[in-house]
Amino acid sequence: MTTYKIQMVDGILQIGFGDPAQNNQIVQDAAARLEEMSKTKELVGGELLRINGPCSMPVAFVLAHKVSHLFGAVGVFDPKMGKYVISISHNPQYKLGDCVD
Repeated sequence: MTTYKIQMVDGILQIGFGDPAQNNQIVQDAAARLEEMSKTKELVGGELLRINGPCSMPVAFVLAHKVSHLFGAVGVFDPKMGKYVISISHNPQYKLGDCVD
């Protein structure tokens, strides 16, 4: 059973819900998938990570915690703007609130 789907597609972390479950199970599954991706080198880190797809607030915290240690900046897709909004940055090239394609 997969309650949360995470995969890297063309440099974008695609996320979304899978089988129905409560957040206590979904956050465990999301964390396990991120760990698996790190071990298999699907998620290796870098300058900027773009994330696209739906998630709950608890899952957002799991994602943010894991990827903020691997990437200099993280942008989350805003469908209304059609751009990724920088939400985490340890990189002076990207300021919080910057929009990137």
